[in-house]
Amino acid sequence: MKLASHEFTSESVSEGHPDKVADQISDAIVDLFLSKDPTAKVAVETLTTTNRVVLAGEVRTNNGAVVTPEEMNQAARDVVRKIGYEQDGFHWERMVVENHVHGQSAEIAQGVEEGQGLFKEEGAGDQGIMFGYATNETPELMPATLLYSHQILEKLAALRHSGKCPQLEPDAKSQVTLRYEGSKPVGVNAVVVSHQHGRDVSQDELREIIRPVVAEVLPEGWFPPENRFYVNPTGSFYIGGPDGDAGLTGRKIIVDTYGGAAPHGGGAFSGKDPSKVDRSAAYATRYLAKNIVAAGLAERCTIQVSYAIGVAEPLSIYVDTHDTGNADESRIAAAIRELFDLKPSTIRSKLDLRRPIYGPSAAYGHFGRPPGADGTFSWEKTDLASELARLVN
Repeated sequence: MKLASHEFTSESVSEGHPDKVADQISDAIVDLFLSKDPTAKVAVETLTTTNRVVLAGEVRTNNGAVVTPEEMNQAARDVVRKIGYEQDGFHWERMVVENHVHGQSAEIAQGVEEGQGLFKEEGAGDQGIMFGYATNETPELMPATLLYSHQILEKLAALRHSGKCPQLEPDAKSQVTLRYEGSKPVGVNAVVVSHQHGRDVSQDELREIIRPVVAEVLPEGWFPPENRFYVNPTGSFYIGGPDGDAGLTGRKIIVDTYGGAAPHGGGAFSGKDPSKVDRSAAYATRYLAKNIVAAGLAERCTIQVSYAIGVAEPLSIYVDTHDTGNADESRIAAAIRELFDLKPSTIRSKLDLRRPIYGPSAAYGHFGRPPGADGTFSWEKTDLASELARLVN
């Protein structure tokens, strides 16, 4: 069904948000293992609270490589230092790191390794459903509400790291509400930014630090009315980060994906190696949805896949172009099956996921980011678009 005129809102959180601190630590440990063994199995969760980080999970290397608890603990400290936490209640050097990471269960390994699973092919690491989405409302083929929310916080973090705005502290949240005509954004109704700051910073000063950043991110003429531009609407925000609220890996999955504009299968990404389809298949479905939109086959596209643990082939592939498609959805689905079979091993091979590339994805979204020469965000490439268009048309 085509969209009528409406409002829509998405939020983002900064790299210093306690949940995002946890995500970044978990992905730093994934990268640490993959740097020593590209086939390593990693499932690591992180808890952050006042001057304490707790690591837990299951890991396994297959080439004899050893990753010590001390290396994992140092990776956690390096993340917190890079974010910039040197506060009384959360300091990279003084925080206690508890490490409860242990070897992977043999029962979990059974049936998901190549040659051991159903049909003697590497199976999915778990059952589940994954969604990918793309929309042409922005050049990045992402929902504008989420893209702007990410960019506001990313630019504020860059100002803080540069030393130009020492008034800013690491924890922050943003929220952008846009007006839509059909599926196209036409203006801003409201912007909310809550940003941790030093004790000597006034509300007016903070507002004027944030104002030009918001104006730079939004299209020209889209700055909200003054009474709809909210900066720290509850007042002062001195105590933040893990000292103000506990953080957990995987608690910002909507921020990580599409800001609520598309369904979510429920699985988090961070802390998981690419054999876990929660992560790799979500990346693959984004890749396919983005290429479908880039090929001009639809203005918006949602793809769902499902898996059973130990089974290589996906159980289902669903394509929805939301009444914006220029081709039959069954033909698009058939083209997907021909070009990209969505087995876990194929996904990792085609997107080159067995590399330590996940740290940058753990803050400011896993999607809508430019592919890097180092292999980061490979799922954002549109190199399949022309072949998809040829097969479908």
